[in-house]
Amino acid sequence: MTAAPDAAAPRTRRRRPGRRVPVALLVPAGLGLLFLVLPLAGLLARTPWATLPQRLTAPGVLTALRLSVQCATLATLLCLACGVPLAWLLARVEFPGRRVVRALVTVPLVLPPVVGGVALLLVFGRNGLLGRWLDGAFGLTLPFTTTGVVLAEAFVAMPFLIIAVEGALRGADSRYEEAAATLGAGRWTTFTHVTLPLIAPGVAAGAVLCWARALGEFGATITFAGNYPGRTQTMPLAVYLALETDLDAAIVLSLILLTVSVAILAGLRDRWITSP
Repeated sequence: MTAAPDAAAPRTRRRRPGRRVPVALLVPAGLGLLFLVLPLAGLLARTPWATLPQRLTAPGVLTALRLSVQCATLATLLCLACGVPLAWLLARVEFPGRRVVRALVTVPLVLPPVVGGVALLLVFGRNGLLGRWLDGAFGLTLPFTTTGVVLAEAFVAMPFLIIAVEGALRGADSRYEEAAATLGAGRWTTFTHVTLPLIAPGVAAGAVLCWARALGEFGATITFAGNYPGRTQTMPLAVYLALETDLDAAIVLSLILLTVSVAILAGLRDRWITSP
């Protein structure tokens, strides 16, 4: 008879051989990482640290930063108000031409921002399709105003929110919504009390991306809203203007944008987006 194995004896586990990374993938991956990191490192290396406090407290810098944050926040709120319902429509409702609508929603992602600014002028300008009516009926002029900055940023940033929210809606378990409907909850109650809590991480992710994209918008803003200090000159526009006269000032402004963007993305992504 063979002796039974000792139950107390430690079990030996087979060690899995380590996965070797193919050189054909490692080399281009490293080059891609360097391509993304080296420009940021160069920005930090060229920053005039000795005069940084004085440059940060310059009136023009603080004004541009405040205007950028305010306009990006307002643009994000506008995108949330319009983009979340549109994403729900694309994800939950079957209607003719849904693919066409989805394609139109994503057009600003690939459209050059300057072209987007020209399109906004043709619609909301004083002689535009809607701008003529707004000016004549209400005396409301949108181009070259702070409101124009918000509209330009919302135009280029809303697709990021819609794509993130639609993806969250498609990945959410619809059985909870069906259960709420069987219990007598209306569509609005189901949406606000069941659907929104389910997709809250996706909405937060889209809002973060939307805000960051709005903060860095340049082409559509300068085309539709102009570059007026204190009114439409956001941080990207201030960087562009400073490049022509003071390189150190442009570097400091770029460093501020980099710091704000990284802080917002790192803080909110770790809380809402990172999966376990």
